Amino acid sequence: MTAGATTADAPWLIAGLGNPGPWFRLTRHNAGFLTVDRLAERHGARFRRRGLATLVAEIEVDGRRVLLAKPLWFINLSGRPVAALLRRYGVPVERLVVVQDDLDFAYGSGKLKRGGGPGGHNGVRSVGEVLGTRDFIRLRFGIGRPPKGQSIGDHVLKKFSDDELAAMPGVLDRCADALETLVRLGLNRAQDALNVTA
Repeated sequence: MTAGATTADAPWLIAGLGNPGPWFRLTRHNAGFLTVDRLAERHGARFRRRGLATLVAEIEVDGRRVLLAKPLWFINLSGRPVAALLRRYGVPVERLVVVQDDLDFAYGSGKLKRGGGPGGHNGVRSVGEVLGTRDFIRLRFGIGRPPKGQSIGDHVLKKFSDDELAAMPGVLDRCADALETLVRLGLNRAQDALNVTA
């Protein structure tokens, strides 16, 4: 799948990255799943299985069709199910948004950007490698760096703390607001609402 001209009626695809299964649900690596869950909840949409690889929900934002996806392969293998959805629904790469956890931002902050390297995130790397391009939008959901003595692997697979969970509704609402603004008004306006300096 390569970037092409965006047609006015093409849908958006917002793919939250995470690991499948109930144990992983509230771990930091599943920030992408939690974000698309919040968007679906806002719009009264339900996720349904599409093949073996993905759960998909469909919403409308000001009349624009938006597909929400949770790839069910483990996060490091996210590229193939995301690419399959782009082909199936005719989504141009310019309208793909990947929601990921990000160590470079403190919890509660984040950034929207187009393109750039994966920054050590293997799920984002997989998407870029399978698509053959990095020209998609990423919402980077801050989870902060691990405390001294804890590995990155342990940190991203650790569940959010009680304090983080207490703040979670507000954090998810900010992310959902930014994604809806992106669909309605474009990337620059959405960036103004969400982006912070690392």
